[in-house]
Amino acid sequence: MTHNIVIVGAGFAGVWSALSARRLISSHVNNNPAAADIQVILIAPEPQLVLRPRLYEASPENFVYPLTDLFSATGIHFIQGTVDAVSVEGRNVTVVNPTGATSTQPYDRLIFAAGSCLVRPPIPGLDEHAFNVDQLSAAVKLENHLQGLKSKPSSKARNTVIVCGAGFTGIELATEMTARLQSILGKDADTKVLLVSRGEELGETLGQGPRPVISRALRKLGVETKLGTTITAVDAHGVTIGTGERIEAMTTIWTAGVAATQLSKQISGEKDALGRLRVDQDLRLPSNKEIFVAGDSACAPTGDHGHNSLMSCQHAIPMGRAAGYNAAADLLNVPTVPYYQPIYSTCLDLGPYGAVLTHGWERRVVVSGAVAKKIKAYINGTSIYPPEPTQPSKALAAANPAVNEEAVY
Repeated sequence: MTHNIVIVGAGFAGVWSALSARRLISSHVNNNPAAADIQVILIAPEPQLVLRPRLYEASPENFVYPLTDLFSATGIHFIQGTVDAVSVEGRNVTVVNPTGATSTQPYDRLIFAAGSCLVRPPIPGLDEHAFNVDQLSAAVKLENHLQGLKSKPSSKARNTVIVCGAGFTGIELATEMTARLQSILGKDADTKVLLVSRGEELGETLGQGPRPVISRALRKLGVETKLGTTITAVDAHGVTIGTGERIEAMTTIWTAGVAATQLSKQISGEKDALGRLRVDQDLRLPSNKEIFVAGDSACAPTGDHGHNSLMSCQHAIPMGRAAGYNAAADLLNVPTVPYYQPIYSTCLDLGPYGAVLTHGWERRVVVSGAVAKKIKAYINGTSIYPPEPTQPSKALAAANPAVNEEAVY
């Protein structure tokens, strides 16, 4: 009798869940009869991993990794479609394929890795006129818009970009945007990048550690800031802020906040303020032992230090390794392994200024500038990419949950 491990989502957590499950199953084929009957199924709109951490960069269309060959080489079954319903009682998910036809996919163990989405508050004009880099299509739309600016008459509005939100993504985007604008409009163009945030501090969630470096980078790059400022309206030619002041700009980019996808609401269980499902150390949903949750959909304890996972591929990748292993271990009747990630580091891109690398949950600055930029380039260009499909045994080996080396993103 076939047993299905169904994985929802082809983000970092979903891909690594699938590889980890296949790794454990493959290792038991010769000594456990149940292994031959377990199928790993991943469902996603496209057979590709979108490298979301890179979508703030220019040419975002290049930041996708095709998964067809990797899945074929490692024995992962891919179903192209979008999951629009989860039936916990029926133990199945409803899939809408690219033609609009629906089907039902049963599961014995479900790994929910549907990810997160940008929060869009009900600000007049936000949906119609603000750009974002939350998904690949949105980042490509922004890129096309920016490239199109050079065909428009020079004006203050054309030359101004407003970035809304001074968190991780907003800071990376704003510091990247200075050089990006000049490469499009010319070095002599009188460009302006304005970073607007409701918060009173730059990168409030990043803490005090890297803030002086971020401030220096913004000053060096000429990025202006308006902190403690709310956006009350957006249109095609600018924004209105809480004081009633209007700022002219043809480009407004919204980065302020993310939450778990709406699909998460269909699964009952305790959730945090971001809508993420709270799971135990095995990444299992306490209210339903057949469901594991990983990546941005999960709020998981990272160890014995009182911290929970963050919406970051630094956490999504090892969470995927653990969730895939544990879902397969359940069906193979072997011990599970707890998700444990005591080390936390971050590397924030600061455009031409460089980057800043921090260690620890208190985010102690280790290095900044050009040296940190090289580390960020390695992260973005190498470490977040999946293994090559030409060596499936190495790809599966890399999915071992014991491989929990220190990584920064």
